[in-house]
Amino acid sequence: MTQYLEFEKPLAEIEGKAEELRALARANEEMDVADEAAALDAKAAQLLKDLYKELTPWRKCQVARHPERPHCQDYIKALFTEYTPLAGDRNFADDLAVMGGLARFNDQPVVVIGHEKGSDTKSRIERNFGMARPEGYRKAIRLMEMAGRFKLPVITLVDTAGAYPGKGAEERGQSEAIARSTEMCLKIGVPLISVIIGEGGSGGAVAFATANRVAMLEHSIYSVISPEGCASILWKDAEKMREAAEALRLTAQDLNKLGVNDRIIPEPLGGAHRDPKAAIKSVSSAIQEMLDELKGMEAAALVKDRRQKFLDIGSKGLAA
Repeated sequence: MTQYLEFEKPLAEIEGKAEELRALARANEEMDVADEAAALDAKAAQLLKDLYKELTPWRKCQVARHPERPHCQDYIKALFTEYTPLAGDRNFADDLAVMGGLARFNDQPVVVIGHEKGSDTKSRIERNFGMARPEGYRKAIRLMEMAGRFKLPVITLVDTAGAYPGKGAEERGQSEAIARSTEMCLKIGVPLISVIIGEGGSGGAVAFATANRVAMLEHSIYSVISPEGCASILWKDAEKMREAAEALRLTAQDLNKLGVNDRIIPEPLGGAHRDPKAAIKSVSSAIQEMLDELKGMEAAALVKDRRQKFLDIGSKGLAA
């Protein structure tokens, strides 16, 4: 059963009434509710289209965080074959907030790395809600080094509210681990492709998304800080998150204008959570297109292309 977001309450009422009619009809075969249910379905479909026609930045944040949205492990299971997970940072521990390993994408050997938030209460706690600790970033560094050694393209799937800010993480060098992961992204001589599949939060996302090509799903977000955190700092009031979301320019559409992302991947009407298979298929097509764009480039050219991309960020929007 679909979980409805706050702004989808009118839609929930209509779809709920349609389901009630069908439940009554199942209980009493003499009842004919087909026309009424069809009318409600048509009304719900139109309302869904209207709601998602022009989502505000804050509503996009809500969609990006939807618990039923496809997560990293869903994409890996659907898009990659012969996936062999690799664990641990060879230093402290294995961080379950970051998953990755060797795999094949459309029969091409690759390394895939991503944040995993978990799908239920138990897995979300185990994976720390996708907020990586230093060992998670050091695991990613290890996998990227391996990819560079064996000349394998790297595909990263970003979905995190940010790096974990706990005491233990800071004691073990959280900022240093993020910086080194970002540095590794910049210097490896293989194609590096990143897709923001949900939230791209702070340095925790940048550490995986400093790539040759960055794509964002239509209703994903990417920002230096969450709207709630921004509102708490600027206005001392987390309830001003709607205003903060507007000011941060964190949507895929705003960031495309600034040159932060290279393409926007369309989502099914109502968000990726309403039709995960269609969303995953769109991501697959985008990844293949980006790999094709980088195919045949020498290591030095890939590094130069990546560095230039980040030096040019913002100039596109300023020129406009």
